[in-house]
Amino acid sequence: MKYNLLGNTGLKVSELCLGTMTFGGKGVWTAIGTLPQEEVDLLVKKSVDAGINFIDTANVYSEGLSEQLTGKAIRNLGLHRDDLVIATKVRGKMGDGPNQIGLSRKHILQQADESLKRLDIDYIDLYQIHGYDALTPLEETLAALDSLVSSGKVRYIGCSNLAAWHIMKALGISAKEHLAKFVSLQAYYTIAGRDIEREIVPLLADQHLGLMVWSPLAGGLLSGKYGRHTGPDDGRRTSFDFPPVDKDKAFDVIETMREIAASKGASIPQIALAWLLHQPVVTSVIIGAKKPDQLEDNLNAVDVVLTPEELNQLGEVSKLAPEYPGWMLARQGADRQAD
Repeated sequence: MKYNLLGNTGLKVSELCLGTMTFGGKGVWTAIGTLPQEEVDLLVKKSVDAGINFIDTANVYSEGLSEQLTGKAIRNLGLHRDDLVIATKVRGKMGDGPNQIGLSRKHILQQADESLKRLDIDYIDLYQIHGYDALTPLEETLAALDSLVSSGKVRYIGCSNLAAWHIMKALGISAKEHLAKFVSLQAYYTIAGRDIEREIVPLLADQHLGLMVWSPLAGGLLSGKYGRHTGPDDGRRTSFDFPPVDKDKAFDVIETMREIAASKGASIPQIALAWLLHQPVVTSVIIGAKKPDQLEDNLNAVDVVLTPEELNQLGEVSKLAPEYPGWMLARQGADRQAD
């Protein structure tokens, strides 16, 4: 297991991060997973034993139950809190009241305290906004997050599911107002969906933000169970067809990955994860599982080395279609590249 700096910080996180969306299973989250405490403990132990020090959860996952199960697993296993980097999120609806949602100062401060209680910890390593709130000024959100950092309840702040202009605007506000700034983005990125390479990846590289990848297997589509004419009747994609994917293109990618996987004695998910781990902008890839064997397969992806030829092959079959202004920037900028 390798450890990477999280953005422009001195904090080292494992290249694989344990995602907890399968923990619990309440409300809409039952489609993702319904793991009870005993099975959660097993997955957390297997992850930590493999070298993972990074755990990601969110207040909305199973309506808070995921955080509770995660915190209980840490205590049950006797893990040292300071050895772990624990990340959680805020924004989603956590009650019926009009202020039980969003990124207002009131909601952020309340939910930070609630997450600390559910996780049964004294501080959150990485507190992330879970998306964009069009009703709350970014200034208010960032000031609230800054107060959490100043109080010691939060060490670093990050964001998730934002557009490039959202992120850049937030960084500008933080610089102008001398507030804590986002050190990372959690975003959807997969060899079957490379959209963030258009605007967001260049921004992350330029501003030195870390990238945490969610749904690296495209919602199970790259699990090895799916092909152009095959697929399980009870798979996650059957009941919860998310994230959106260009399936025809994805099946072309899967066929190429299948050939490479066979040549290496690896699995298709391992190739998909290894491709992400070979991308310079990626800090950590979030993996989740319902079963120990799924987790074991994902963990072994860190040992898969892709050759330049294989990376080129995978890059060609999955590449984005040219889009303006990208193709114009590339054309006009060719004569002004750094030596």
